[in-house]
Amino acid sequence: MRSSQAALVAALVLLGIASGLGAYTFVYARGWSYLTNDPRACANCHVMDEQYDGWLKASHRSVAVCNDCHVPHDFFGKYYTKADNGFWHSFYFTTQSFHEPIQITPGGRRIAEANCRHCHAPIVAAMADGGGHGGDDPLSCIRCHGSVGHLELSATSLAADER
Repeated sequence: MRSSQAALVAALVLLGIASGLGAYTFVYARGWSYLTNDPRACANCHVMDEQYDGWLKASHRSVAVCNDCHVPHDFFGKYYTKADNGFWHSFYFTTQSFHEPIQITPGGRRIAEANCRHCHAPIVAAMADGGGHGGDDPLSCIRCHGSVGHLELSATSLAADER
């Protein structure tokens, strides 16, 4: 009985330490701000300063914020993606193992592409009907228009080795 009590105490101590570190990190990193739609939250980390500054000068600033392009538009998809991105962003930032300049992931690229097509559905439909950009093998919007949201081509376009 004694060893099971010691194991329980050890587990509770480890749980307390993990919870405390998690809460401290959430407060320190202003985690609550990521639950909002405020683009300044995306620049909480200096790694995103260039993308945020580019968005401030870009054409979509007046019609779209970061979430409009970078997360799905449904409730579950939005917050799942925010949680997933938040975890991995903090992991890579903490371990200093992120690529510089920062690049969008393949999953993030798929979301951005879907959101381009969602917001610009009439244009996409017209191009598909007229050929060129549509058909069975449509071109990627962000392949040619990668700098639209950030004035920063490398942040959203295909990486050079993927072209």
